[in-house]
Amino acid sequence: MYVVVDEREMVTDGYVAGFGREGLPSLGFNGIDFREWLTTTSDTDLGCIQGFLLGDFDERTSCADMIKIHCRAPIIALNETRSLEQTLQLFTSGIDDVVRKPVHVREILARVDAIWRRINVRIEAEAVPQRGIQVFFDGRDPEIDGEKFVLPRRERHILEYLVRNKGRRVSKAQIFNAIYGIFNENVEENVVEGHMSKLRKKLRAHLGRDPIEAKRYLGYTYVG
Repeated sequence: MYVVVDEREMVTDGYVAGFGREGLPSLGFNGIDFREWLTTTSDTDLGCIQGFLLGDFDERTSCADMIKIHCRAPIIALNETRSLEQTLQLFTSGIDDVVRKPVHVREILARVDAIWRRINVRIEAEAVPQRGIQVFFDGRDPEIDGEKFVLPRRERHILEYLVRNKGRRVSKAQIFNAIYGIFNENVEENVVEGHMSKLRKKLRAHLGRDPIEAKRYLGYTYVG
């Protein structure tokens, strides 16, 4: 799930729609509502966030530290003008990357993936085939031994989320929030179990092993 912050509703709505076209849930906030939401949301919900996209709002340069206190997800700032001074100020404030509008959502996803690899060196190993499987984060299907491993969109997103959190146990609720969004009341959380069962069956059939470790009541861990 992605979080978009901008004082202009047309901006947040535009990017939320863009993420939706890529099959990814997202939330849009203005600056005041975002600060309140960030400080009152549970760690479980914050753990499902994969990236923050910060547009134009007051105190943008001061919120990076606050975000990093609560969440490890990458932070990307949007600039509307070419300004070296502003760009340097944003990087100094703790922003992970700065891009100039207009920018396509797919480029944002690629930039977020690059930042994740720097944040967690364990993800770097996924940039090359490891024990037969290679996972991408830019909309492409994963590959097994160089062959495309076609998955339905939800299953692919679950695999990507698990790989991004390799070695860390994630709960069913975190997976649901990452794939469907925190405020989605139209889908039952148990749908994750069905997606996970199908995904693990396909992985076992192609790899001859199950790279996902499951613990009842505790969640799932991608072990590679």
